Amino acid sequence: MSQSHVAGGPDEAEKPEKEGGGRKAIIAAASANLAIAVTKALAWALTGASSMLAEAIHSVADTTNQVVLMVGGKAAHKKADEDHPFGYERARYLSGFIVAVVIFSVGGLFALYSSYQKISDTLAGKPEELLDSQWWWVPLVVTIISACAEGASLHTALKESKPDRDGMTILQYIRKAKAPELPVVMMEDAAAVLGLLFAFLGVGLTILTHNPIFDGIGSACIGVLLIVVAAILSREMKSLLEGESATPESRKAIHDALVGTDGVDSVIYMKTVHLGPDTILLAAKIAVDPGDSALEVARIIDNAEVAVRAAEPLVGPLFLEPDIRYGDRRIGEDEKRPEDQV
Repeated sequence: MSQSHVAGGPDEAEKPEKEGGGRKAIIAAASANLAIAVTKALAWALTGASSMLAEAIHSVADTTNQVVLMVGGKAAHKKADEDHPFGYERARYLSGFIVAVVIFSVGGLFALYSSYQKISDTLAGKPEELLDSQWWWVPLVVTIISACAEGASLHTALKESKPDRDGMTILQYIRKAKAPELPVVMMEDAAAVLGLLFAFLGVGLTILTHNPIFDGIGSACIGVLLIVVAAILSREMKSLLEGESATPESRKAIHDALVGTDGVDSVIYMKTVHLGPDTILLAAKIAVDPGDSALEVARIIDNAEVAVRAAEPLVGPLFLEPDIRYGDRRIGEDEKRPEDQV
């Protein structure tokens, strides 16, 4: 009785690709992080401050992450093929998950290890390079300059995300965004600014009190911060990789388009999933009149496809199945249909 209709082909091929992806924010963050990594490493080489070493590794990890995001964005634009009929857009989600792993392992764990080494050396009574160095002021200057650069990068990311946030708070945007790049950059930059504050306090208190343990504590705070950020990012990216539905606004627009199509009595069920930030897969069962001919049903489905794509341009692969309702529910295979009843 039921027929399945698959939409795709020309409609999908002609679906415009969004540039998006926060490319400007990614490039700004990568440029800032690369320059900052070099200055932090220099500050560590001159003074031996563990906070500077932790921050230098943090910036190297962030620079690597920007490259990973750009590679993922490029891979996502590959055309669909026989092995990947729905395309490669989820490469962007995979890149975001890899970023979380890099932040956790390279950034967070190394910072904790550096903290452990510093505190152990301090308790063992080893000389403190920072206090004996004539360059003690360099880490303080580097953290201030780095904070300005990271702040500028964060401002660029916030500006890029403003059209998509639409009144949402930053945390709401990070939770609900389907494109991973801007939330990742925003969290990285926010963590970088806060991490630099920890580094400044650690080095500053070490200089003021002549107690190197504060430098180790600053490095530990950076490590904990990065692990928390990595945990949040991995959770969000895992959810996207598993397949999130379209937003409530998109689902409502699609539903209204279906029920507003002439010949569609109602929507029996509807399921959506994001194949990528810019592509929604839709599968729905729609109720039609039991007296409609096959030609009329085909026309109804074609019109419904057009209405859905007009209402939500992100819809890509589209599967509509016609069926009929009996009373308030769909007719089962073992039940009589109205035309069979006497």
